Order: sequence, then C-alpha cells, then structure tokens
Amino acid sequence: MAQPKQNVLEAPNKFFEDSRKFLARCTKPSAKEYYEIVRAVGSGFIVMGVLGYVVKLIHIPIRHFITV
Repeated sequence: MAQPKQNVLEAPNKFFEDSRKFLARCTKPSAKEYYEIVRAVGSGFIVMGVLGYVVKLIHIPIRHFITV
C-alpha cells in the first residue's frame, strides 16, 4: 500500500530537484549574446511577416478568380 503513495510523492520531488539543478546551471547572457538573440528573433519576425504578406498577396487574386 505504501508503494503507490511513494510513487505519487516521488515524481514531484524529482521534478523540483531537476528544476533546481537546471536553474543552478543557467547563467545570464552577456550583452553581446543578448543582442544576437534579439537580432535573430527580430529577423525571424520580419521574415515570417514578409512571407505571410507574400502568401496573402498571392492568394487574394486566386480567391477572386475562383469566386467570380
């Protein structure tokens, strides 16, 4: 009877222990690393925005020809 109860309590304890170890290994990025990340994310937003705009630009005339 004690085994299932122990399993239920063991999973959260292991999760919190692993989380604590992970956070202990994390470090704050330097200014250079931070700006590289910002530049990568920003360029990704721009690329995805342009791609979405181009796809919408292509689909508007196609949808117009299909419905007319």
